[in-house]
Amino acid sequence: MPRKTTVPSQSIKVTPLALSQLHIRLEFLEKEHQSLLKQIKRKRTELKNFVEQMRSFGTEFLNKATPGFRKMAELDQEIHALFEEIFTTRKFGKQTLKNIQAVYRDLQVTGAISLKPNSQPLDTLNESFDNEDSESDFSKETSEEQHQYWQGQQPVDSASVVRTDDQRKIRQTFLKLAEIFHPDKARDSETQKSHTEIMKEINKAYQEGDLARLLEIERSQQPLEIIDSNNEDDLTRKCRTLEQHNQILLAQYEKLKQELRLTKNTPEGTMVCDSRKAAKKGFDAMTAIVETMESQINVVSGIRDFVKDFREQKITIKEFLAGPTPLHSLDEEIIEDILEQMLSELMR
Repeated sequence: MPRKTTVPSQSIKVTPLALSQLHIRLEFLEKEHQSLLKQIKRKRTELKNFVEQMRSFGTEFLNKATPGFRKMAELDQEIHALFEEIFTTRKFGKQTLKNIQAVYRDLQVTGAISLKPNSQPLDTLNESFDNEDSESDFSKETSEEQHQYWQGQQPVDSASVVRTDDQRKIRQTFLKLAEIFHPDKARDSETQKSHTEIMKEINKAYQEGDLARLLEIERSQQPLEIIDSNNEDDLTRKCRTLEQHNQILLAQYEKLKQELRLTKNTPEGTMVCDSRKAAKKGFDAMTAIVETMESQINVVSGIRDFVKDFREQKITIKEFLAGPTPLHSLDEEIIEDILEQMLSELMR
C-alpha cells in the first residue's frame, strides 16, 4: 500500500464578527467621505464659475446699458419737473386739479416714472385728514421705524454665538494644521515660504468654515493615518471621526447647493441663466436687453412729450386726462428691477 503523507494544515485567520462589521462600516464611510469631497469640490467650482460669469455679464451689461440708464434718469427728472411746473403755474378747478394729480400719481404707481414719496404736489390730500391725526400717525410711524432700527442694532442672541459641534470640529482641524504648518516653525527659508502659502489657504478655509478644503490640505500635506485593521479601538475611533466629518461635509455640500441656488435666483443670476438658454438657441440676450431698454426709453420719451404738450397747452385738459399712449411694460421683470435700482442710484 502506498504510504500516506500527512499534509500540514494551513493556519486559517478568522476575523471576529465585530471587526468584520467595523471593516464594512469603515469602507462605507471612506467611500462616502471621498464622494462628499468630490461633490463639494465640483459644487464649489460651479459656484465660483457662475459668480465669475455674473461679474463678466454685469460688466458688459453696464458698459452697454449705462447710457440708457442715464437717459432714463434724465427723462424721469424732466417729467417730475414738468408736473411741478404745471401745479405751480397753472390754475385749475378743484375737480380738474384732482384729476390731473391722479394722472401724475398713476404714472408713478405703474412704474412709468419714479415714486416721489416725500413730495406733496396734491394740495387736496390733507382735506380728508385731520392735521392732528396726521401728525400723530407720522409720530407713530417714526417711533416704530426707530424701534425697528434700534432692534436691528441690538447684540445677536447669545445662542447663535455659541460654537456648535461642527464649528468645534472645524476649529480642531484648523488648529492641528496651524500647529504643523506655522511658518515660524520652519527650519529654512524655503520651507517657511511654502508654509506661509499653505497657511493662507488654511486661514481662508477656516474663515469660510470649509472643512472639505481643510481636509484636502491635510491629506495632501500629511501622510495618511495608519490604522491597525485588527484593532477594534482603532477602527471604532476612525469610524467615529469619519462619521463626524461626513456629517459636516454633507451640511457644507447642502449649504453650497443653497448658495448656488440663491445666487442663480438673484436678478443678475437670472439674467445669466436666461442668456445661457438664449445662447444655446443662437440668440444674443445682451442685444435683446439693450433693445428692450431703448424701447422703454422711447415709451418714457413719449410720456415726457405728452406732459410737455399739456404744459404748453398744445393739448386740452380732456385729452390729457385720457392719459398718454398705453404704456408697454418690459418683457423681463428682471430688467424692470435693475432699471429701478439704477434710476434710484442715479437720482441720488
